[in-house]
Amino acid sequence: MRRTDATHNRVRILATARAAFTVRGYRVPMREIARQAGVSVATVYRHFPTKDALIAEAFAEELALCSSIVEEGLAAADPWQGFVLAVEKLTEVHAREQGFRAFVAQLPRRLDFAADRARTLRLLLELIHRAKESGDLRPDFVLEDLVLALVANEGIRVEPAAARVAAVRRFTALLLQSFRAHPAAGPLPPAVRVPLS
Repeated sequence: MRRTDATHNRVRILATARAAFTVRGYRVPMREIARQAGVSVATVYRHFPTKDALIAEAFAEELALCSSIVEEGLAAADPWQGFVLAVEKLTEVHAREQGFRAFVAQLPRRLDFAADRARTLRLLLELIHRAKESGDLRPDFVLEDLVLALVANEGIRVEPAAARVAAVRRFTALLLQSFRAHPAAGPLPPAVRVPLS
């Protein structure tokens, strides 16, 4: 019975934390998560000894998705096309999934707090390095530029969701042209009407 209760508490803590972090960011105190989950703070710390451990577990699916996207980019034979594929997929899933946006919001600061996140950071840096070595990605491009792109992507507030994704695709195409070492004006995805207010 204790194991069942412990499992139930763990699931409830994770669901509460994920919702709280998605809506309010990672500054939500552990005691607030405990209160909302209906457990003691000691119970939260018994399952998750640090806040970073709780964040990593709460967003494990988003981390796995991010890793798989970057791995897919690294598997491409052409480094630039691999970089393009990863950026396009990351910005699109970022436009569709609120939880993924919450996960990405802390990407540069939080990637060192768990082994899986450190691995994802290494993969991202390898993806960037390969694209630079090919001569296609600007030599001054850094990981924070990708984070800036995702932060800017957050500002695209178009409804319905299909229109938002279409706007994100065009925005991403414009970004990728600016990321190229030798920009070449290519065709863009169709424009989307975006409200000015």
